[in-house]
Amino acid sequence: MTESTTLDGTAAQTLTGERADLLDELANARHFLRFTTRDLTDEEAGRRTTASALCLGGLIKHVTSVERNWVAFILEGPSAMGDFDRMTEEDWARRTDEFRMLPGETLAGVLEEYAEVARRTDELVATLPSLDADHPLPTAPWFEAGGRWSARRVLLHIVAETAQHAGHADIIRESLDGAKSMG
Repeated sequence: MTESTTLDGTAAQTLTGERADLLDELANARHFLRFTTRDLTDEEAGRRTTASALCLGGLIKHVTSVERNWVAFILEGPSAMGDFDRMTEEDWARRTDEFRMLPGETLAGVLEEYAEVARRTDELVATLPSLDADHPLPTAPWFEAGGRWSARRVLLHIVAETAQHAGHADIIRESLDGAKSMG
């Protein structure tokens, strides 16, 4: 059973079944992603430690953006995601900036934004009339042509994306100072 919280901070209904399972899995993946940043400075959160351009703060920024955009897709459809075929070099540069800590950004600020997006997602899971509501996927080379995703499928994708990046974050953190999320 999962107790959800509304955006104004009040307790909502206690969820059971599929919605509780989705929220529990998402909370677990989020926990491990955030846990990789424990006791880090802003500079450490922005440091690359592997051959990849990824850093811990950037991964959290990316997961925040992904979750925010997919929730907008659930609510608004493909127009919320934009047209990937029409992205300019500036658009791609902004997308690249999701994966790194920019000057003036703090780990606390990145984590706070992630927590706010998570609260909105959790409320949506608790209050969406049907997880079967679906939309056509936006046009992008990585989506199947003519595909449609239900809210359920989108939420499963958010869980998978968060868990995948929590694994990346664990490797980055271990490379940074030897700390591990587990073991």
